[in-house]
Amino acid sequence: MTDNRNTILAVILSGLVLIAWQYFYNVPAMEKQRAQQQAQAELQKGNPQPTASATPGATPQAGSTTPTTTPGANQPAQPVVARDTAIASSPRVKVETPRLVGSISLKGGRIDDLALVQYRETVDPKSPPIILYSPSGTAEPYYAEFGWVAATGVTSKMPDAQTVWQQDGSGSLTPTTPVVLKWDNGDGLSFRRTISVDDHYLFTIKDEVSNVGNAPVTLYPFALISRHGTPQVSGYYILHEGLIGYLGEHGLQEYAYKKIDEAKKVDFKATNGWLGITDKYWASALLPDTSAQLQAKFSSNLVGNVHTYQTDYLLDPVTVAIGGTATANARLFAGAKEAGVVGINFPFAGLGGYNKALGLNKFDLLIDWGWFYFITKPMFLGLDFFYRFFGNFGISILLVTVIVKLLFFPLANKSYASMAKMKSIQPQLQALKERYPDDKVKQQQEMMEIYRKEKINPVAGCLPVVIQIPVFFSLYKVLFVTIEMRHAPFYGWIKDLSAPDPTNLFNLFGLIPFDPTTIPVFGHYLALGIWPIIMGITMWFQMKLNPTPPDPTQQIIFNWMPLIFTFMLAGFPAGLVIYWAWNNTLSVIQQSFIMRRNGVKVELFDNLKATFAKKAT
Repeated sequence: MTDNRNTILAVILSGLVLIAWQYFYNVPAMEKQRAQQQAQAELQKGNPQPTASATPGATPQAGSTTPTTTPGANQPAQPVVARDTAIASSPRVKVETPRLVGSISLKGGRIDDLALVQYRETVDPKSPPIILYSPSGTAEPYYAEFGWVAATGVTSKMPDAQTVWQQDGSGSLTPTTPVVLKWDNGDGLSFRRTISVDDHYLFTIKDEVSNVGNAPVTLYPFALISRHGTPQVSGYYILHEGLIGYLGEHGLQEYAYKKIDEAKKVDFKATNGWLGITDKYWASALLPDTSAQLQAKFSSNLVGNVHTYQTDYLLDPVTVAIGGTATANARLFAGAKEAGVVGINFPFAGLGGYNKALGLNKFDLLIDWGWFYFITKPMFLGLDFFYRFFGNFGISILLVTVIVKLLFFPLANKSYASMAKMKSIQPQLQALKERYPDDKVKQQQEMMEIYRKEKINPVAGCLPVVIQIPVFFSLYKVLFVTIEMRHAPFYGWIKDLSAPDPTNLFNLFGLIPFDPTTIPVFGHYLALGIWPIIMGITMWFQMKLNPTPPDPTQQIIFNWMPLIFTFMLAGFPAGLVIYWAWNNTLSVIQQSFIMRRNGVKVELFDNLKATFAKKAT
């Protein structure tokens, strides 16, 4: 009975890992390849892209209490132009900060040109910086817009996408020098916009409108983020990419691009909220005042054959009296999802960021910590703590692994002690088989009596593997979603701990100029780097240290498990494989020590010698 239980448990654990690997790696890899093929096909067709949205200020229908046309109405499509051409086609104000460069278009007053200078497309520091925002008319328009929408009965012209603002003064937008834009509608309303930026990724926008006309005017302040075209996403279940927001009592709202395409539009009324669009490492989010009453919306519109995605909000209306002035404030986050900048809501974390400084409502959820955040966040904080001392996340992984081993030492110690006793009673178990060769029931009864007498838990040997599972997935999550791990080097050939080991056994580690992973159908299985091989060897050593299972089925499972795991983990981030290899090494040392202390001979090298002797025979 116990043998069968162990066999079933081993099969279940192996099956769970195989399913996880298939779900998180193999399926997304195929989906990603299919998406790339579709994107290339669309590009070859030369389909036109939509231009900027924006007719904020369309007149509402009579009797309406709120604007019937929200900002961001789509204009007809037009041919795509190069990004540099689109930027040069309108007057601009430069944006220059330690982390952002780009410009604000005076035509429309949009923030539509931003690049993240501290992040590159590849590990090569000379590769182009990450482009976040691009103007309308380019292949991938992405921008933020702010302004006013006229209420029912207001006929005065509002600034829109075609409005050309005038800069008050000259100079660039920097953390120490805000810029002021002005525009007069010629009908009694003058608009003034002050834009400032900090040394990270936060823009602050102050919109003012003065009324020198002959009648009061009621207006609605608005803000929007618009993105044209469905972006390529990682396609992993454990990561959200798309529209996101935390909207008061509605809580966290996440709409993937496909989901919002089906819903078309989702409206929320909320207080103390924020909303935006997130990628794996980058995001753009509107951060209204925490006391503001929001009419927020997620939407997807089809212009031609291209989807446009938008998050926006309207604030409560303000009436500008004759001779009066109204003011609306807005904030925009546009940048990298750094935990120390966004904020991490966790006891004693010490990383408040914008979440704490601005009193935001769980803005740390812009980073997808997952359902098991109570494990994932401590894992990140531990890695980040040691990184501050050693400047290498690979070293941090090794040290955090040691700490995890120490935390679970009592449980693992009990497990290994039970395994040592299991090894010591192997002669007794073998004698039982010889004494009752045809009576399995009697064998099991006597075996259980021996376990009871020696105080042995027959499933204790599985505990070290079970303990590793939550640690494994939390580390995988941290390596996968946190930008701090992106392009983080280790030593030698590992230049990016969040990416798989770049070496490959099947081209002799680069000696043959050939990429086996490009082979159709099964090419993605032919990725086997040096660190996965090291991990497989350490796992094999650990298996050989354990007593040989009496059941032949178990023997087959445990003999093949190191090889199976070697190929499975080859496509996982290198940092995860290094963790597993180091954990196996520590386990072998720990288990050997416990076995000696329990008076059991450590037969690792004898078992290895016997294995090769059998093969030779």
